[in-house]
Amino acid sequence: MVQPLSGDCGLLRNCVTCLPTWAAMCSVDDLLSARGNFCMYRSERKAESVTDGAAEVLFYHLERQPLEKVLPSLLEKTIERGWRAVIQSGSEERLEALDLALWTYRDDSFLAHGTRKDGMSEHQPIYLTTGPETPNGAGVRFFIDGATAETFQGFVRIVYLFDGHDPEAVKIARQQWTAAKQAGCQVTYWQQANNGRWEKKA
Repeated sequence: MVQPLSGDCGLLRNCVTCLPTWAAMCSVDDLLSARGNFCMYRSERKAESVTDGAAEVLFYHLERQPLEKVLPSLLEKTIERGWRAVIQSGSEERLEALDLALWTYRDDSFLAHGTRKDGMSEHQPIYLTTGPETPNGAGVRFFIDGATAETFQGFVRIVYLFDGHDPEAVKIARQQWTAAKQAGCQVTYWQQANNGRWEKKA
């Protein structure tokens, strides 16, 4: 196991400043074995207020890149804004694959996160689940792999990511679009251009 850097703040890899440098020195095995120490990473940052009103709802149509490429960048932006996140998956298999992917999606970085089995769910900056719970008080909820919302309230933002090559996923996204509009949400649709940038189409 790689030890804390000399001259770091002594917070056992939980410091926003020291942690990226420490992560770059680690192997995948180091990151996975130390995952329990990361539950407080950025967890004390103050998020924007979550209201009881309808959330802003964003739909991301995945055609050019898979979920494992798109989701980490959206999560990074979420954490940078001071929000915590919940990712709700439609299957345990996808959840397990994503659990590993978020630790290893880049050689020099990772996204601290946890599931129910990791414990301390209320402190996780990113919480992964197949259910409707939000133990970490997240301001943003991501839906993947066909998962759908029971309510559009209690979050600042709700984000759907769906596979544009899967007819069933497209059908579910259309149903959720209609439900979000009926709930009074501000709804936007995003599609990736040839240059990789996301463009708002509706």
